[in-house]
Amino acid sequence: MLDRIDLSHILFLDIETVPQEQEFKLLNEDVQVLYEEKTRYQRKGEIPAEEFYAHAGIWAEFGKIVCISVGFFTYKKGDRQFRTTSYVGDEVDILRNFSNLLANHFNRGEHLLCGHNAKEFDFPYMARRMIIHRLKVPSKLNLIGKKPWEVPHLDTMELWKFGDYKHYTSLKLLAHILGIPSPKDDISGGDVARVYYQEGDVERIARYCEKDVVTVAQIFLRLRGEDSLEEDEIQSV
Repeated sequence: MLDRIDLSHILFLDIETVPQEQEFKLLNEDVQVLYEEKTRYQRKGEIPAEEFYAHAGIWAEFGKIVCISVGFFTYKKGDRQFRTTSYVGDEVDILRNFSNLLANHFNRGEHLLCGHNAKEFDFPYMARRMIIHRLKVPSKLNLIGKKPWEVPHLDTMELWKFGDYKHYTSLKLLAHILGIPSPKDDISGGDVARVYYQEGDVERIARYCEKDVVTVAQIFLRLRGEDSLEEDEIQSV
């Protein structure tokens, strides 16, 4: 079925998130208590909430989006190109720019969104943050009332599961076992909050995020049995 999808109809994406504040002590007392309650089972009562605050970015209630990177295929005279771009800065602006992209370029019924573990993380996280900021949730992210076959989402981790719902495979591991070259980065996902709060280098985060988008696209091509993207086919715009 994957080989029937027009690659130019897919928007590949990845997001980077950080805790809403640099430190736990900067949260007001009510939010501190709510975070303690939210993370009680993850901490298992052994780690203080303040020490566990580095993980706050994984929850839309206690984190925020600092980058959305996207990528899409274009074809000119038979030549394949994969173009990437990123939205960084104020979270509201990031979400608005992403929504405008969907509205102007990926709003038709055949258009799909694709990420790695995106059904569990990226897609719901973006929708929740939009609601928190009183922004309209685009149809491509709003699943309310939709039947499973109407959901315009693809997930490379789900595709790799082949129905095994207990199985989790990271993007890095899947790329490695499929022989997909992964560029050596100077940061990892665990460094994003530090780079954002201590260095203020959102462009560095965007470069890292765009590389993940390329990797998702490479995995999708491999799942379709197609040749991987060559370096000269990838362009950041």
